[in-house]
Amino acid sequence: MTDPWVALEADGDAGRRAGALRRAYEQFTAAGLVEPGVRSVVAESWRRSARARVAPEGRARVELDADELAVYRDGHALSRVMPLIRELTGAYAVDGEHLVAVCDAQARLLWVEGHPTARRRAGRMNFVEGARWAEAAAGTNAPGTALTVDRPVQVFAAEHFQRPVQDWTCAAAPVHDPHSGRLLGAVDITGGSGLAHPHSLAFVGAVARAAESQLALLAPRPGGGAAQLAALGRDEALLVLEGRRVRLSRRHSEIAVVLAHRPEGLSGDELLLELYEDEHVTPVTLRAELSRLRALLGPRVLRSRPYRLGVAVDADFVTVGRRLASGGLAAALGEYTGPLLPASRAPGVVRLRERLRDQLRTAVIARGDPGLLADWAYSRWGEDDLAVWRALAAALPEHRRPAAQARARALDREFAEGASSPGRD
Repeated sequence: MTDPWVALEADGDAGRRAGALRRAYEQFTAAGLVEPGVRSVVAESWRRSARARVAPEGRARVELDADELAVYRDGHALSRVMPLIRELTGAYAVDGEHLVAVCDAQARLLWVEGHPTARRRAGRMNFVEGARWAEAAAGTNAPGTALTVDRPVQVFAAEHFQRPVQDWTCAAAPVHDPHSGRLLGAVDITGGSGLAHPHSLAFVGAVARAAESQLALLAPRPGGGAAQLAALGRDEALLVLEGRRVRLSRRHSEIAVVLAHRPEGLSGDELLLELYEDEHVTPVTLRAELSRLRALLGPRVLRSRPYRLGVAVDADFVTVGRRLASGGLAAALGEYTGPLLPASRAPGVVRLRERLRDQLRTAVIARGDPGLLADWAYSRWGEDDLAVWRALAAALPEHRRPAAQARARALDREFAEGASSPGRD
């Protein structure tokens, strides 16, 4: 297959491909083995789904009731572009008996619209407004997997991890804040095997780009020379400054994060301690990095004596901390797209990352709200968090506890086996 993100080539035999996928899926669920014909994006998603203990016979859970959904989506950034999305997709969905769905960054479906017959059928697998279709909760599916890998994805037939979804084909593309790069959600088209065509993936990708363009028009960049720094959930931060989008290197990302946290500035010695584990790294090395960063950003942005950022910076990790401090736990979780520069080992970044993570998870556990606990437990950073899984199992109604209890027991065993392995301190 020439494009690994497309489920079926334009001249492909849908019936034959569906049969091959069915056999490969049964092989995987029975023995954990992936046959060569399965696309890598699907194989990796199946493995993540299995690790998350997604039940093959299960269905997505509805997490937002009608009242919660109405309030939440009215305030969501994507509500502003729903008229455009409807205009672009409405005829396509109705004429083709498809559905158009828009979800948030946690893969909760906020809008599901389209052909009435398709909506009734989809309702039987809980593809409805308010349901969570995150990959870790509902297995391989287009909106959930598109959000996980952060790019447009098409999923066909038995590529879906849950069997009730395997009669469907879907294509989804993520939508980002055009200024900060923050992931806002995804646009999805769901229907029959006729959607298993490269055109449907290209179409949904074009709709997502149009939505981002519309958001840029509706929400102009902040004025006054302010910059936006996105560093959560990514190893290379994105800095948006006066219309420029600058992807920083890993070391420059660390510098930007430390300076955004300390707007008053730091001396060279202080910055050296914040950035380098190795105490033998010399100030010359740091000055060389700062010189390269100043050449990239300009002397007005990166100042010295002390080292500081010369413009106001709206950093995503600062926003999360501010919302959490004001009591807005749900809003803070909505903004938290992952650990701060997760691959960084810079001491100053590690402290910030661990502090923010610990503050959030402590607040989530203390609140005891099943929806917030599920948001954390089914995230990439929470899938192995034993304390949260235990809290989720305790908070859920009795009939919904078994899956969370099973995950908590499995983690407990893994940690016990790891602690008793030879060679561990």
